[in-house]
Amino acid sequence: MLTAQVTSKGQLVIPAEVRRRHNITKGTRLVLEERGDEIVLRPLSPEYFDQFMGILKGKGSLCQELLAERAHDREREDSKW
Repeated sequence: MLTAQVTSKGQLVIPAEVRRRHNITKGTRLVLEERGDEIVLRPLSPEYFDQFMGILKGKGSLCQELLAERAHDREREDSKW
């Protein structure tokens, strides 16, 4: 079992063998998740983002809907003049 100690500034040093195994290098961002009484750290990687692909899919493009709504508003405003 590996251990680490938190500094007075709240910093945590991840043991070298864990960093190597998970390809954590200087500047790597980590996701911190609380799971009950556990704290889970995971590197932000393309695989992390891949798990969210498609989660926000809708019936159409929100951008297209907003553009269409704005065009409709513009027509309504122009018709007043």
